[in-house]
Amino acid sequence: MNYRYLGNSGLKISEITYGNWLTHGSQVENDVATQCVRAALDAGISTFDTADVYANTKAETVLGEALKGERRESLEIFTKVYWPTGPGGKNDTGLSRKHIMESINGSLTRLQTDYVDLYQAHRYDTETPIEETMTAFADVVRQGKALYIGVSEWTAEQIREGHRLAQELNIQLISSQPQYSMLWRVIEGEVVPACEELGISQIVWSPIAQGVLTGKYVPGQQPPEGSRAADEKGGADMIKRFMNDDVLTRVQALKPVADDAGLTMAQLAVAWVLQNKNVAAALVGASRPEQVGENVKAAGVKLEPELMKRIDDVLGDVVERDAGRTADNAPKTRVA
Repeated sequence: MNYRYLGNSGLKISEITYGNWLTHGSQVENDVATQCVRAALDAGISTFDTADVYANTKAETVLGEALKGERRESLEIFTKVYWPTGPGGKNDTGLSRKHIMESINGSLTRLQTDYVDLYQAHRYDTETPIEETMTAFADVVRQGKALYIGVSEWTAEQIREGHRLAQELNIQLISSQPQYSMLWRVIEGEVVPACEELGISQIVWSPIAQGVLTGKYVPGQQPPEGSRAADEKGGADMIKRFMNDDVLTRVQALKPVADDAGLTMAQLAVAWVLQNKNVAAALVGASRPEQVGENVKAAGVKLEPELMKRIDDVLGDVVERDAGRTADNAPKTRVA
């Protein structure tokens, strides 16, 4: 395992970070989820990412149980706040001071820890003044409940404003967590340049494009039974954008590239995002322990420029690069 600094800070994290988004607490049984976390620890992963909304708080509980007994100082535990939790009442969502303060306490209880290393705004809240949000985050940091602050799926402009306020409040906003993969490169135009300037790293989710870049989806064929594309509970809606024959045909053509690199297609996809110097970590999940060991083999891999160009040539114009998609995909109003 390799470790990278997160933003302009002294915090090092494992470049393969374990995320328990869709699986823990909803898709797989708790004992299997625990086995996956143990496999991650055995593989040298020290960084674990979750959120209060995942499985409506159950994912945090599963992760807390799985990490119980580990030396806390050797781990980096990340969580997030924004989306509705609990019964979804009027103040059970967003980035108000009330919701942030109540949410951090709930997360710490479920994770069985006194603090998280990184507390992230899971989306931008259009209905709460950003000054209120950042002041609440600053108080969470000063209370010792979080060490650093991050954001997820914020635009470059929103990140700049958040960073400015963080500096005024004397706290460190050091990370951005966007979707990023060979097929989804919308952060490259604006978010990455802004973050490079500000000393903020990317922790990227869905580096395998919700499983599409494994090559398991074949053009003209129904998705395999039990796969994400066939599972309405497991993110079938999110994967739809990639499930067309043009994209899937081009993805199949990446197999010789992966073979030449001595990697599986999934490992190639994870290694690809890690070539971006602004990326501190790739988030990977697992529904089986053996998947963790396979993903970890992407750590430390260097892809030569010629191979990177071959990937671009194969994928061509199916790659999404429009920087405006970050804002397009963001909630315009609160859910509740």
